[in-house]
Amino acid sequence: MDGDTTARLAVLIDADNAPPGIGPALLAEIAKYGTANVKRAYGDWTGTSLRGWKEQLLAQSIQPIQQFAYTTGKNATDSALIIDAMDLLYTGRFDGFCLVSSDSDFTRLAARLRESGLTVYGFGERKTPKPFVSACDKFIYTENLQSPAVPAAAEPKSLASVTTLLRDAVNAASDDDGWAPLAYVGNIIVKQRPDFDPRTYGYAKLSDLVTATSLFETQRRAVGDGKPNVIYVRAGGHVT
Repeated sequence: MDGDTTARLAVLIDADNAPPGIGPALLAEIAKYGTANVKRAYGDWTGTSLRGWKEQLLAQSIQPIQQFAYTTGKNATDSALIIDAMDLLYTGRFDGFCLVSSDSDFTRLAARLRESGLTVYGFGERKTPKPFVSACDKFIYTENLQSPAVPAAAEPKSLASVTTLLRDAVNAASDDDGWAPLAYVGNIIVKQRPDFDPRTYGYAKLSDLVTATSLFETQRRAVGDGKPNVIYVRAGGHVT
């Protein structure tokens, strides 16, 4: 439901495995996909390890869920979050979930939520295990939220690593003349790689990344009725 701000989302944060500094940027990112009707952060709030998150709770209207560490080496926080997620799922009130953690323990939860027809957005650090990343519809690295994208050329190696992905998506979405709506290209890429994000390569938007490769033509087409122009792209190297 990208771009659909009416989607009802449940935001569940594993405070033990998410950096507290992302609070404002995290919710701003989530607002792109829908409305956060539930915002909960799980952890042992009696200690000092979550001090950074405590400062975010009131400011961001996030409900803290207390979970004591009953046994050393066992993560009771994960279990509490998973149980609450299933309870919220069964209410039938939500269109999607935002799971904020770098922990692979939530891989099966993400898969289960998607099996029920809900959209799952994952948020975690780049160290997040690939199985959890792949289990989500879309996965956003928190490093991209903490550091704004730099509108300068990314390293050639970084751009080279994404060129094939872009070409294949454009070919899959193109019409008989080779033109493809850029938004459709982006959707195809995310389905293949949930963690794809132009900010990873130093660009704020997909259109900026495509232009930086110098391998595609781009074209803005008027839609009419006061709607914004639609960007189309095809293999080439000229901008019109």
